Amino acid sequence: MSAEEEHDPTVEDDVSDDDEHDDHGTHSKAEKKARKTMMKLGLKQLEDVQRVTLKKNKNVMFVINQPDVFHAPNSESYVIFGEAKVEDLAAQAAAVAAEAFKSEAPAAGAAAAVAEAEEEGEVDETGVEAKDIELVMTQANVSRAKAVTALKANPNDIVSAIMELTM
Repeated sequence: MSAEEEHDPTVEDDVSDDDEHDDHGTHSKAEKKARKTMMKLGLKQLEDVQRVTLKKNKNVMFVINQPDVFHAPNSESYVIFGEAKVEDLAAQAAAVAAEAFKSEAPAAGAAAAVAEAEEEGEVDETGVEAKDIELVMTQANVSRAKAVTALKANPNDIVSAIMELTM
């Protein structure tokens, strides 16, 4: 081949039509060959497809964003090229529920803390050891007043006091 033939603009290179439509990144050699075969078989490329979803079952869905879709003109058959990602609908719903629960929990905790502060006041701690009070407070996650009240209701029985406060 001479130097003139290499740079002659009238000589067509063996470039597939897919390179014109290729705005989604690079494709492997096998994928380019498959696309070319689809065009030779008479499948038409659909241009305005933004997203393809395939439902596997009730909770799992395959999603292909920006796919290249080919359609057989005489049937309802489609060939789809693109990167498939799995979307688990159950996991997404659980995550949303967890976020809602987290946002409600601090608000409820703040209201409970205000109520505890109001009812706390000075409590008579005679006959109850300070270390027992601290232990019940940390284990049952309650105020000092509630811990003292529970220890007095269960004659200084730490286990029973904690069980009463947590059950």
